[in-house]
Amino acid sequence: MLTPRPLTVVIVDDEAPARALVREYLEQHSDVHVVAECTNGLEAVKAANELRPDLLILDIQMPKLDGFEVLELIGADATGVVFTTAHDDYALRAFEVHAVDYLLKPFGPERFAESLQLARSRIAQRQPIPARELLEAHREGAAIDRILIRDRSQVHVIPVEQIDYVEAQDDYVSVRAAGRSYLKEQTLGELEAQLAPKGFVRIHRRYILNVSRLAKIELSEKDNRVAILNDRTELPISRSGYLKLRELL
Repeated sequence: MLTPRPLTVVIVDDEAPARALVREYLEQHSDVHVVAECTNGLEAVKAANELRPDLLILDIQMPKLDGFEVLELIGADATGVVFTTAHDDYALRAFEVHAVDYLLKPFGPERFAESLQLARSRIAQRQPIPARELLEAHREGAAIDRILIRDRSQVHVIPVEQIDYVEAQDDYVSVRAAGRSYLKEQTLGELEAQLAPKGFVRIHRRYILNVSRLAKIELSEKDNRVAILNDRTELPISRSGYLKLRELL
């Protein structure tokens, strides 16, 4: 009879005592194998991409990238995740709204074992964590200060003030910043809501513009308006987009 493959686990927490406690609890389960420990979110994304663990024990409050940002970047790979958190009203509300289990610190071995069993069930059923829904509930329409884009094991962190414009490309958006374009799996509408408070305007069904990059507006040969950016890039402006621009200019 074949022995079942052990459950591979990555522990993610910026505090060494917290990582040690989780490892201690995991050692009580003979079919679990810890393949890595990460001290921040960037390490977690790299480990998730390179090691493909069955399960992440993921702390929410961390430097560099928090647990929700890690979740955003691993996206569809987020089947096995056990969230750990100190008291955080926003995080707890997001988990409870979408029926996702979490461990509220401090937790004991019995509660940990219960959460681990729920994670095993989710993994066995290949039931992904509702990452997008959790993120939306956590942010609650708040403006973002940066955009995170995963490129294989590399993570690009782009402050919103560095963005020139965003273009829709099928199921992705192309973020133009500092002379370079980055592809992110997100709808233009979702990003529009997050960027609007930061001085961005949807000037066309395919484009969101950082208004601070606008040099002038010109008429094209067919009497359509065109946005001329500081770097001479030209973007089309729709009728509704022009009305939005007029309100700000």
